Amino acid sequence: MEPMTLRICHLYPTLLSIAGDRGNLMAIQRRCEWRGLRTTVTEVAVGDTADFTEFDLILFHGGQDKEMDVAARDLEGKAASLRDAAESDVVILAVCAGYQLLGHYYQPFKGPRLEGVGALDIHTEGGNTRFMNHLAMECDFLPGGPKQLVGFENHSGRTYLGPKAQPLGRVVAGSGNNGQDGGEGARYRQVYGTYLHGPVLPKNPWFTDYLTWQGLRHRYGEVAPLAPLADGAEERAHDAAFKMALRMKGKMTAMEATVWAR
Repeated sequence: MEPMTLRICHLYPTLLSIAGDRGNLMAIQRRCEWRGLRTTVTEVAVGDTADFTEFDLILFHGGQDKEMDVAARDLEGKAASLRDAAESDVVILAVCAGYQLLGHYYQPFKGPRLEGVGALDIHTEGGNTRFMNHLAMECDFLPGGPKQLVGFENHSGRTYLGPKAQPLGRVVAGSGNNGQDGGEGARYRQVYGTYLHGPVLPKNPWFTDYLTWQGLRHRYGEVAPLAPLADGAEERAHDAAFKMALRMKGKMTAMEATVWAR
């Protein structure tokens, strides 16, 4: 019997891949390998055409404003296919800039508005200070009770959710989407947006496995839950990040302190 194969798309792999976000791809590949599952990876760059509904899982990572501007202009030709992928339950993990560009628009603090894909019912307004800190949240979209998700946020955008999106989780420590409503990230169908860098998946193995499982279900239909792995190192990294987030809870970030001192 042939092993199952997860078809992965890495969108803008060189343009948008800061803060170690490529590690998300590595985490998925390695955990699939340990389970005897196959992966294929297609890199889609600026100027490339792709039918995004042909993939099972799409990774769309972070970048700075200059790179976002390039991506936003290129997305004009990719937006319809990405929306189709979202509506057909292709799994999409979007981090920071990718998260913002999946929404309706991103309005920088200075400069013209960047139009987004519209696959997530969100919009983002740029601020003049940054949220930079360790973050922890609770996610309640899995059976069996809430799970903790941890990582590092570094963004000046304030994201606001519309009625068709749900928060990815509720902030335990950190700022989250906008520092006001207590939510972090957004989800719709199998689209998951977040501000968490780190990268987020290696230290959150339950989330890696959940995205992988949903991707396999997209291709194969009903798939049994993935067999557990020995996650000692991953769980220790998760616990350390969670403790750090609690220790830093409510503290001003260095970047904000500098801005406010002016």
